[in-house]
Amino acid sequence: MNIAVIGTGYVGLVTGACFSEMGNHVACIDIDVKKVEKLRKGIMPIYEPGLEDLVKRNYQDGRLEFLTSLHEQSIEPDVYFIAVGTPSDEDGSADLQYVLAVAKEVGKYITKYSVVIDKSTVPVATADKVRQVIRAELKQRKLQIDFDVVSNPEFLKEGAAIDDCMRPDRVVVGTDSERARTLLKELYAPFTHNYERMIFMGIRDAEMTKYAANAMLATKISFMNEIANLCERTGADVENVRRGIGSDSRIGFSFIYPGCGYGGSCFPKDVKALIRLAEQYDFEPKVLYAVEARNELQKNILGQKILAKFGGDLSQIKIAVWGLSFKPGTDDMRESPAILFLEKVISRGATVKAYDPEAMSVAKRELPVSWFNEEKLVLTQHQEEVLKDADVLVLITEWKQFRNPDFTKIKASMRGNVIVDGRNQYDPAQLQALGFEYVGIGRRTTPLPYNKMTSIVQEEEVCIAE
Repeated sequence: MNIAVIGTGYVGLVTGACFSEMGNHVACIDIDVKKVEKLRKGIMPIYEPGLEDLVKRNYQDGRLEFLTSLHEQSIEPDVYFIAVGTPSDEDGSADLQYVLAVAKEVGKYITKYSVVIDKSTVPVATADKVRQVIRAELKQRKLQIDFDVVSNPEFLKEGAAIDDCMRPDRVVVGTDSERARTLLKELYAPFTHNYERMIFMGIRDAEMTKYAANAMLATKISFMNEIANLCERTGADVENVRRGIGSDSRIGFSFIYPGCGYGGSCFPKDVKALIRLAEQYDFEPKVLYAVEARNELQKNILGQKILAKFGGDLSQIKIAVWGLSFKPGTDDMRESPAILFLEKVISRGATVKAYDPEAMSVAKRELPVSWFNEEKLVLTQHQEEVLKDADVLVLITEWKQFRNPDFTKIKASMRGNVIVDGRNQYDPAQLQALGFEYVGIGRRTTPLPYNKMTSIVQEEEVCIAE
C-alpha cells in the first residue's frame, strides 16, 4: 500500500517507519527542509529506542522516503496520515491550524479515492473540519473525488513506541464508511495477525477515546500523588498503600506510582484541551480541573522539599540532579518537572550539576542560556560527576542506570548526605543505614518537619493560584 505521512515528529516518524517495515511504500513529508535533509542522512530529530535502525534500514531499502511537499510524490497515496502537532492555544484548547493546513494540501493534490486519517490528537468534530477543507479545495479544482476521513488516534508510549506500534494492544478506528473500514483492516492486518485488535466506532467516539485515555491515566497519577501528600501528613507510607490498592484487580498497578508530577507532550496538553472542550459545551469538568491543579502543585514538590531542608537562601548549596527528561526512554523535556525544579532552586541561589542519559542536547537548547553562562547549571558527561561535593542528590527521572547505584561511592563523593528521591526508587531503610538522610514522596521515613513543610506548601499553593 502507498502511504503518505504528513509530519515527521514523534508520531509521524514512528508511524512511517513501522508501516514501511511491513512492506508498504511510505513517504514521510515535512516542511522543515533541514529536518528532511538530516533524516535522509539517518540523523534522527528525537531519541526513541530502535527508531534509528528502523528508519535507516527501510530508507536504504527504498520503502521509506522523506519529502518536503505532497507534490514531490511519484506514487499516489492510498492513505494520508495527518500527524502534525496540535499544541495548546492560549486558552488551553488544541490549536488545529497545522491539521487544517495539511487538509488543504491533501485537497490540492488528491487524485483518486483515498482515506485521510487523523493520527494527531484532535478534539471531537475535527474530522468534520478536515472533510470541509478538503471538499473546498476539490471544489476550487472543479473535481469530484471520493475520499473518507477517519479518526485513528495513536497510543504510543515514549520510550516504547516501536513496540507499541508493531504490537498494539488495540487499534481504534473511527469511521462511518464501510469502504474505509475495509481499507484500514488491510492496512493494519500485519500488526493484528495474531488476534483481532481493531476496535471500530464512530468518528467522534474515536476522537474522544484518545483524550479520555490520556485523561484517565493523568487522573490516576494525580490521585496517587494526592494520596502521597496525605501520607506525609498522617505518618502512613505511600509505598505500602500503593501495593495494597494495586493488588486489587479493579485498580491495578499501572500509573499509581507517586512522584514529582507528570510531564511530556501528551498528558498536560490533552487534559487542558479536554477541559477547554468541556467548557465550550458549557460543562464544568471538576475532576479534570482537580487533576490539572494537583499536577501543577506536584511539579513543585521537589523544590519545596529542598527549601524545607535548607531554607530559602540556597546560595551555599550544591545540588546534584539525576534526570532531566520527563520520563525515562526519551530525550523529551516538554513539561518536565525538572524544569520547574531548576527554576526554583537556581532562583534561590543554588548551584546545580545535572546529568541525563539522553536529554543533555535538548537541555542545552531549551534551558536559559544565562544558567550556563553564569555556571548556575553545569551539565556533566557522567552521572557520577554531578556528585562531587554536592550537598544533596535529587532524582527526578527514573532511568534504569539510576536504580541501583553504588551508594558507598556516592556518600564518599558528596559533601552532604541528603538524597531527595522524586520517584521513590530507593529503600529508605537501606539509605538511612548507610548514613543518608532520605526524603521521598509520601514515605513514612521522610524526615521533614510537618509544620515546616506545610507552611512552604501553602506558600507555593498561593503563588500558583495567583
